Amino acid sequence: MTRIIAGTAGGIRLDVPGSGTRPTSERVREALFGALDSADAIDGARVLDLYAGSGALGLEALSRGAAQVDLVDKAGGAASVAARNAERVSRATGTPARTHRSAVATYLSVRRGPFDLVFLDPPYDLADADLAEDLRLLRPSLSPDALVIVERGRRAAEPGWADADLEVYRSRTYGDTTLWWAQPRAESQS
Repeated sequence: MTRIIAGTAGGIRLDVPGSGTRPTSERVREALFGALDSADAIDGARVLDLYAGSGALGLEALSRGAAQVDLVDKAGGAASVAARNAERVSRATGTPARTHRSAVATYLSVRRGPFDLVFLDPPYDLADADLAEDLRLLRPSLSPDALVIVERGRRAAEPGWADADLEVYRSRTYGDTTLWWAQPRAESQS
């Protein structure tokens, strides 16, 4: 069972798409959101959840005080599940979340944002070059102090940050999952 861990919607159960997604484990979400809370990165943030699946990452942020959440998934089933979950969590928080049925590259090809906190949890079989391209397309939609969190399998290569003008400053491995934290390069912010 997947549920919202904490915040105003804490305990609300989230539906999970029947296939084609790999929900972030509760253990990983607890560690991630504990660190994000400690960094004061959620309250009032504009959040983007790419490859959203059930929307658990973005909706956890909404429950913990994010000002805006956009969930993006191209699979019809996943987008429908994310929309139902968003409605449930939005009712509890009083803040709406938007769901977009779209390929990530298509969504990002139109400048959006700015976003302060972005989650990318692509399928494990997504090619490294495709992830690097998604990060490159994302970069113009980031606020100067944005955090970008990428979740991949432990054996996956580190994302290609250079073409996206992002730099990794933290990584953690939890079992078979690795999280990378990145931000816009300091010299490109001026």
